[in-house]
Amino acid sequence: MDYPLLNAFWTMCLIFLWVLWLILLFRIIGDIFRSRDLNNWAKTGWLILVIVLPFLGVFIYVIARGHGMSDREVAQAERQQKQLQTYLRDTVATGEGTSHADSLAKLADLKNHGDITEEEFQKAKAKILA
Repeated sequence: MDYPLLNAFWTMCLIFLWVLWLILLFRIIGDIFRSRDLNNWAKTGWLILVIVLPFLGVFIYVIARGHGMSDREVAQAERQQKQLQTYLRDTVATGEGTSHADSLAKLADLKNHGDITEEEFQKAKAKILA
């Protein structure tokens, strides 16, 4: 078996570029679906362009709409963070089937991990003790 080291290096580079390309392609397809400023026809057009002419479609998409991709991703992360904090606050505040001491311990644990702020901690504590 004759496979020189340089050929193995080039094979690894090509595999890396192929995986990188797939990640970029899926991120763009996800961004197309996540985008709220595009109507359904525009989303369909972008999807057809990206699927039928993948290299050209991805490059055109990045040039035309790349500046907003990070904004949409940050907005999505902020929405998820708000939902998580709301869920945590509601779960700790209701104390479903737990004693006040257990609820306060969970609340202190959330505060210590930085999941809730001091102000949120005080409000939830007042709710539990009321």
